[in-house]
Amino acid sequence: MTKPVDAPARGFFGHPRGLANLFGTEMWERFSFYGMQAILAFYLYYSVTDGGLGLSKVTAAGLVGAYGGMVYLASVGGAWVADRLLGAERTVFYGGVLIMLGHIALAVVPGLAGVAVGLVLVIVGTGGLKSNVAALVGTLYPEGDERRDAGFSLFYMGVNLGAMFGPIVTGWLQVDIGFHVGFGAAAVGMAAGLVQYVVGRGNLGDDARVVPNPLDGPAKVRSFSIIGAGVVVVALLLITGVINLGNLAKVVTWVVVAASVVYFAIILTSKKVTPVERSRVVAFIPLFIVSFGFWSLFQQQFTVLPIYADTRVDLDALGFHIPPAIFNSVEPAFVIILAPVFAYLWTKLGERQPSTPVKFSLGVAGMGLAFVLMVAISSTGAGPAVNPLLLALVLVVFALAEMCLSPVGLSVSTKLAPKAFGSQMVALFYLSIAAGSSVAGELAAYSTPDNESAYFGILGAAAIVLGLLLLAVTPMLRKLMRGVH
Repeated sequence: MTKPVDAPARGFFGHPRGLANLFGTEMWERFSFYGMQAILAFYLYYSVTDGGLGLSKVTAAGLVGAYGGMVYLASVGGAWVADRLLGAERTVFYGGVLIMLGHIALAVVPGLAGVAVGLVLVIVGTGGLKSNVAALVGTLYPEGDERRDAGFSLFYMGVNLGAMFGPIVTGWLQVDIGFHVGFGAAAVGMAAGLVQYVVGRGNLGDDARVVPNPLDGPAKVRSFSIIGAGVVVVALLLITGVINLGNLAKVVTWVVVAASVVYFAIILTSKKVTPVERSRVVAFIPLFIVSFGFWSLFQQQFTVLPIYADTRVDLDALGFHIPPAIFNSVEPAFVIILAPVFAYLWTKLGERQPSTPVKFSLGVAGMGLAFVLMVAISSTGAGPAVNPLLLALVLVVFALAEMCLSPVGLSVSTKLAPKAFGSQMVALFYLSIAAGSSVAGELAAYSTPDNESAYFGILGAAAIVLGLLLLAVTPMLRKLMRGVH
């Protein structure tokens, strides 16, 4: 049953009480996720004597990008489990358990074996948790409730609280004690998130437990047979070396692209989708493409920028040594500052706020500007000569761009979603992040100290052009969105 619009007004900053629980759960999950990811690339390419695994920088960046892509690709499976088997609430819980186990594996199992087991568990678990937490936020607001974008902005502040503190904690632990203690801190963070989620489950409402499109018996048999066959095929490709560390990011990119095309086709041809819903899904396609372009640049803060911070930034310029992982905390710190500002702005403007396509245009063009600024700061000379405050300034622009696109993208995916594909439309938004993440890993191979200006300049200019193109087709998209702002 849908709650009345004014029922939750006495809850969490004028929003439903369930938002507080989801805010905290996602905060702890992001603490663990970004805390681990902030030190992962260093763990992969640092020498064995420095506590790492000794891989090349290109291989390490490609693996981190592929991992990021697979995390968001797994959100499709998590959304399917929620929509067809367990419902969003239970899927989130089981996903959190797998994430915690993955971080424990990274903390206690040495070498590439620990990386393989740990990352697979984190990938599967995050796939179950990530898209479904966002979908649960969407169920808290009735259709037409103008607080929805503001609610997602507040939710996003929780995401970034975790994203800010995670790298700070794991980065210092990695430098002072070792990588495995940093991974252990990530496991503790996820455990805290699970406890808080269980305590606050009662505030999520009946819609959180609904399985929107349940499978019957024969369909379950077919589905699990296909899943089992897929696991066997992937295992054989890995064993025979067809998929390896060198091409993993490229393989993930193409799998994500194929999954996206299939998913759009399934939704658009489904008999459960009405003509109005179908038009809205068509409108989501250009937004998906622009989102992919945005994340291809944004996710380089986990592939190209960690290496840049480690090798090009003067980490002692401020009078003390800065662990390079700390730069992963700069962008979410400013999102924390900006999230309530944007939430207030969208709420204050109401129907006068920019449309979703315009917000997307601002987001991707903002990322282009950030990369153009990277050209400017990279002209300071070779070696570790870049002032850390300059890199921090670029990451502030990252945050401004993110606030225009990411929480808005989550929100619009719930607003444009057909009723029968609620969680799966959120998963489609995450597929755009998956493609961007894996491409960010691929692009790292083209970034060298000799071509920094060209690398950042070309990508920045391309993102600005993409934003202008979306702005040009905004009137057409507004018609296709059928009343969704």
